Amino acid sequence: MPYADLHVHTTRSDGSLELADVPAAARRADVSVVAVTDHDRLQPFDAPLSERDGVTIIHGIELRVELDDETGDTDGSGQRVDLLAYGIERTAELESLTARIQENRIERGRAIVDRVEDRLDIDLDVTVTDGFGRPHVARAVDANPNTDYDYEDAFEHLIGDDGPCFVARDVPSFEGGRRILAAAAQLVSLAHPLRYPDPDGALEYAAELDAVELAYPYGRSVDRTPVERAIERYDLLATGGTDAHEETLGVAGLSEAEFSRLNLTA
Repeated sequence: MPYADLHVHTTRSDGSLELADVPAAARRADVSVVAVTDHDRLQPFDAPLSERDGVTIIHGIELRVELDDETGDTDGSGQRVDLLAYGIERTAELESLTARIQENRIERGRAIVDRVEDRLDIDLDVTVTDGFGRPHVARAVDANPNTDYDYEDAFEHLIGDDGPCFVARDVPSFEGGRRILAAAAQLVSLAHPLRYPDPDGALEYAAELDAVELAYPYGRSVDRTPVERAIERYDLLATGGTDAHEETLGVAGLSEAEFSRLNLTA
């Protein structure tokens, strides 16, 4: 079982775990360190690292950014990737960026809900607020008695990137997001690089970061050689975590020795 799970979501974004229940979930999984990395949202923490009920909690964030397209622009045509930042201390720029993103998330969430309700002729009965994301919509579709779609079907047939109810959202550029995170956090890592349509292209951008997520439960057989090669080529640290959206932690993560190499401090 991993010592540190550095990729965990709560109900403050699209997870089902309450923030206050993170220490108990960590103890159940025999995990000593948890990074709370809700999407595009800061946590109500006073310090980059803190102790809560015997568990070290790291103030983290997962921020979606857009890579430059072939022309060097970020016009919506470039690949989008996620950056994980750890050991955050609030800055005015990061607070302003996350506030703008949350406003756009709410607008986008309402648009997706409207499209799904119109297409299926149902009422999803959801409240669109800070942290709202597509998993909230998928859960509501799954729970609705007037549809045969389950959670996975909702993504596959309705709200996935190519779905009829999909609505894109505005995201910062890679360089803009990286710069703001680097000023606020102790460590910035590329999340789950083998999930992207062009993993090699995404890994090239890791050269400008501190780390890349190596331990990750992809749910399929993957060749981690490109990630290991990038770590060696760019002299990166390795991070890892469950990407938990439910209440089970410790599916993936780092050993105590691996975590100590990150040198995160309170």
